[in-house]
Amino acid sequence: MTHIAADGCENTCFARTVTGAVAGTRFGCGRLAFGSARPSLEEVHATVRVPTSGHWLRRLLAFAGPGYMVSVGYMDPGNWATDIAGGSRFGYTLLSVILLSNLMAILLQALAARLGIAAGLDLAQACRASYSRSVNFMLWLVCEAAIIACDLAEVIGTAIALQLLFGIPLIGGALITALDAFLLLLLMNRGFRFLEAFVVALLIVIAVCFAIQVIAAEPRIAEVLRGFVPSREIVTNPEMLYIAIGIIGATVMPHNLYLHSSIVQTRAYPRNEEGRRSAIRWATADSTLALMLALFVNAAILIVAAAVFHGSGHTEVAEIGDAYRLLSPLLGLSIASTLLAVALLASGINSTVTATLAGQIVMEGFLHLRMPMWARRLVTRGLAIIPVIAVTAVYGERGTAQLLVLSQVVLSMQLPFAVIPLVRFVSDRRKMGEFAVSTTTAIAAWVVAGVIVVLNVKLLVDTVTG
Repeated sequence: MTHIAADGCENTCFARTVTGAVAGTRFGCGRLAFGSARPSLEEVHATVRVPTSGHWLRRLLAFAGPGYMVSVGYMDPGNWATDIAGGSRFGYTLLSVILLSNLMAILLQALAARLGIAAGLDLAQACRASYSRSVNFMLWLVCEAAIIACDLAEVIGTAIALQLLFGIPLIGGALITALDAFLLLLLMNRGFRFLEAFVVALLIVIAVCFAIQVIAAEPRIAEVLRGFVPSREIVTNPEMLYIAIGIIGATVMPHNLYLHSSIVQTRAYPRNEEGRRSAIRWATADSTLALMLALFVNAAILIVAAAVFHGSGHTEVAEIGDAYRLLSPLLGLSIASTLLAVALLASGINSTVTATLAGQIVMEGFLHLRMPMWARRLVTRGLAIIPVIAVTAVYGERGTAQLLVLSQVVLSMQLPFAVIPLVRFVSDRRKMGEFAVSTTTAIAAWVVAGVIVVLNVKLLVDTVTG
């Protein structure tokens, strides 16, 4: 059955037949899809109304939401371990890595939004339409591994927050996190806008907690500004490079590219050339503003760690538990440690939402396999809980801290498998037509992809050679 798109154009552009052969590669109608493919996240597709006239602020607010949901992945518990370790050990030096990774994220998320809006497909669906079955299966496995690594960080972060706030043992906290399988289901039943409002509310809690801590830490502004200037030592020092790549892996998350290309389609913008072009502009503005909030949070974590721990000689603080115990005494603010734990819990809960959605998008896009969200959540959460319980039982709390940092390095290693297909799609005029990115943007995107690959090769060499 042929699907008729909202702009009246048959959904046969860049399509594949059931046997997998390419049926066409033109993209004149602004739709990149299987002839019989369902819309991404069909239950919420084009459900959020968008005004076509009126003040620009109304349109910006209508598109605000997907960018903030994506930004959750850029300030999840995995970032905390790498930011705290980087700040306590190397002071403000790695602020330049946070800035660089955030600029990379802004570019890549803008490209993901462009693909979703212009093509009408998420990144997983676009890959399935472009590559062979074996390549798609490999890409799916890599992406699933990235989601599990991300979920691993969420389990550890949430379990640590529950332990710090309520004294629940780590193993018990990890088991409790399985109950959040039903959180997304509850929120989605209230509507996608309600889900976005819930996420934004928790983001505000996180931002306020760290704003208070930064003010209390009173960092030296000149040293902070110097930290945003790249240093050669980051590349030449293997230990610093390891944490730097962990920061990139924790910041530019592969599953976020799949997520963003899908959830931008929840807006009911006109499915024609003018409507898509306008939607791309507003979606890019939304994600850019949201990722600036993520930059503030990530930088704030490292700044607090540098000012409080590195500045007082506690250069070995790399665990969230140690940071919690030392923060209030060293900072002289009694609620500082509580604020850290509250922000950590809010971050873990928020990350649950985006990881579950990304998992659903990836599974449906690559495999056309639909699974109830609660079942999908229990499977991925179970795969993340098992190693946490095993490591905690054998190595204790310190083992989970090392596992948290390792999960972020694993995420970084998987980035090329999402970034390279994305850049290929949006820079190919045969597929994207007039919506293909400019030559300058394409060059910048390939440079970003190249930097990611080179850093990962460097990490592998350093790891193998010891």
